[in-house]
Parts: sequence; C-alpha cells; structure tokens
Amino acid sequence: MERDELECFLILAEELHFGRTAARMRLSRARVSQLIQRLERRLGAPLFERTSRTVVLTDLGARFRDEVEPHHRAIEAAVARTAAAARGIGGTLRVGFSAPLTGEIAMRVVDDLRAAYPELTVEICEMAFADPFTRLRDREYDIQFMELPVREDDLAKGATLMTEGRMLAVAADHPLAARPWLTMEDLAETALLQMEGDVPEYRREVQTPRRTPGGRPIAAGPGFTRLEEALMLVAGGKGAMLTGAHTAAYQPRPGVAYVQVVDAPPVRYGLVWRAGENTAAVDAFADRVTEATRSRSEARALAPVA
Repeated sequence: MERDELECFLILAEELHFGRTAARMRLSRARVSQLIQRLERRLGAPLFERTSRTVVLTDLGARFRDEVEPHHRAIEAAVARTAAAARGIGGTLRVGFSAPLTGEIAMRVVDDLRAAYPELTVEICEMAFADPFTRLRDREYDIQFMELPVREDDLAKGATLMTEGRMLAVAADHPLAARPWLTMEDLAETALLQMEGDVPEYRREVQTPRRTPGGRPIAAGPGFTRLEEALMLVAGGKGAMLTGAHTAAYQPRPGVAYVQVVDAPPVRYGLVWRAGENTAAVDAFADRVTEATRSRSEARALAPVA
C-alpha cells in the first residue's frame, strides 16, 4: 500500500469532500479519485459511497479508518521525532491560541517543550479574535491552535484534534435564557453580535449565521472585536453570541446566561501553520498537542457519570 493512498483516504474520511481533500493534498480532484480507486481495488471493496452531492464512508470504510488512523498518526509522529532529534531543535517558536481552552492546553505543551529542548525559546500569545491569520502570515506566530474551519490556500492545517458543543451567550433576563436548551431555529428570536475585522466569510457564517436551518432570518446585532467586548454587549441586552461550551466555565459573567444549542454544529479545534514551513519545533509542538488532546478526550470518556 502506497503512503499517498493511505494519506488521501484519511483526509477524505475527515473532509468527506473531494475538492477540499485535493486542496489539502495539493493535488487535482482527478488524482484524489485515482488514489481512492486504487486503494479500493487493493482492498477489494468500496470505502466511500459517492453521489453527485455527498460523500460518505461505507461501513467497511469507517472500520478501516478507525483501525488505521492511530497507527498512521503514530508513524508520522515517530518520523517527526526522529527527524527533530537528528536536526536538533533550537531558536524561537511562536505559538498563538484562540480561546481559553486552547490556551490552557498550549501552555501545558509549551512547558513540556521547554523542558525537553532547553535551547528552544517558546513564546505564546492569545490571537486577535477578529483577525485570525495576519499575525501568522506576518511570521509573528509559527503555529496556531484555533477553531476550524481554515480554508486559506497559503496555510496548512492538521486534523481536528478536539470538539465541543456550542452554546448561546444571551442576556440573563432574555426569554431564551429561561429555556433548558435551544435549537438553531430559536436564533430567529434574538440578534447575533457580528464579528468585525479581517474574518473570512466562511468563518463568519459559522459564528454568525444569517438564517436558521429552516430559512428564518436572524437579526444582526452590534459588532465586536474581542470576547470581553462581546460579553459586555450580551450582558447589556444588545445581542447574543454563539460560543464554545467551555466559555460558560472560563468566562462566567453577571448578566450573561449560557444555554446549550443542541443541534448546532460542534466547535472543532486544530493546528494551523504556514504551508511548507512545518519546522522541527512546529512538528514537536504539534506532536505534543495531539497527544495532550487525545489524553484529554480519553480522560473525559473514562470519567464516571454523576
């Protein structure tokens, strides 16, 4: 089995979209199709069901992914660690994080990196909420731990490392705050605060959708550039904000209620860096974040139910 076949399969199993898979691999869609077909011929069965509109894993494909992916990650990590040891890791690594949750994990990883590589200087800083990519492109950061999706041609991204549910931050005296949970349709009953700044439209649509899944319009509230500013506006009754579930624990605030949105797409987190510039230090950080998030997920899965 060729490495490019396996890599193509795993990326397509994540994206479920030939175009995005081709973009991540820097190949044509036709080449991606060829690789998948070649792998399916090797295995003797289809791994995906394809229509003109959807791509889904077959049962066999899902089982193959679950069995192969951990070994593939382990091999890539071993190669990266060996190469880093051969080259040595030094200089300065600049890390950006997007939220308290990613910052907490990144800080633990950075402490580990500093202990393992005394010659490596690591700087870590919170990203600009309303301008997610400029500092990475300007080399103020070497890698970012942030919310996905990222669809920038000049930036590379790793796999989704962790997910969490989405909540609506709303004024405590708003009628929606009294409900035990919400759906995306309920967003038509409030205004969503709008992100200002250099934010790509595909990210803006995830954070501040204009319509509910049923087509009802969602009103636009005031703009914001920082999380603290947004929560102040929410507490003042100026609008509501979709946010990751961890915000309720990390950013409690008088006058703000957090209500789960049960059918909202989950918040996905991963690593992003400049394409073609994954240095030994970047690889070492990525390896450790991957392990830290895996351990975190396993710990949560094993936690007793109250």
